[in-house]
Amino acid sequence: MTPAAAPGRFKGRSLIAFWIPGMVLVGIIVLALLVIAIPVLQNLEILAATAADPVVLHAFLVTFVAGFTAVGILALTGTPLAYALSRTDAPWKSVVETLVDIPLVLPHTVAGLMVYLLFMSQGPLGGPLGELGLTFEDAFPGIVAAMVFVSIPYYVNAVREGFGRVPVQLENVARTLGASKGRTFISVTLPLATRHILYGALLAWGRAIGEFAAVIMIAYFPLVISSLIYYRFTTGGIAESQAIAFLLILLCMVLFFVFRVLTRRAGVYDDRG
Repeated sequence: MTPAAAPGRFKGRSLIAFWIPGMVLVGIIVLALLVIAIPVLQNLEILAATAADPVVLHAFLVTFVAGFTAVGILALTGTPLAYALSRTDAPWKSVVETLVDIPLVLPHTVAGLMVYLLFMSQGPLGGPLGELGLTFEDAFPGIVAAMVFVSIPYYVNAVREGFGRVPVQLENVARTLGASKGRTFISVTLPLATRHILYGALLAWGRAIGEFAAVIMIAYFPLVISSLIYYRFTTGGIAESQAIAFLLILLCMVLFFVFRVLTRRAGVYDDRG
């Protein structure tokens, strides 16, 4: 006797009609990867020199550290906001959700202008923080600020959906057993929303490290990967920029694959829902 199929799953051949048109999009992605990878792999000398270039290594370090810092800030501020949005039906909820989504629809240059005006030395936040010694223009904090701003909707929306999938009844049971609101959130709600929290963090991190316009408008230096690729493209030609792009793609593919493998079983409730 063949084992029963998992609930909500279909056998491979029953999905062929859906796979065929969908593979058009996958094919475009594969072709885009190939036009980057093939020329680079045919010229390994440039790839090796790029991988050993201190400027490239420093740009990778700045980009990744700034991205993780931005995700950390989003985790501390966006997680409570996502939970509040998932548990309220207040009339002003739609207003808050709209504001959260604003960075999602803005042109990158507009987002960059907003970040610059907000955090420049004479800005409403940049001015007071500058007096405390925190500089944003052409500085690492400016990169983080730009990354946080453009990544807000990716993190908050993903985590809000995760909290929304956790039954309120489970929280009520914990409360009736004597757990406080905070303890219930930490011991019940957070673990069951783990997958969405991690997925939101991944989306936000990917959006953050890929930002270009918003970053260069507040902090062209220190160079991040996106600005370095543009600089090398305009000064050194396609070959150098392709090599840097190939390294970034390779690292991101590895990180995304490892993330999906490690989080496949995260969130017990998600696996049952």
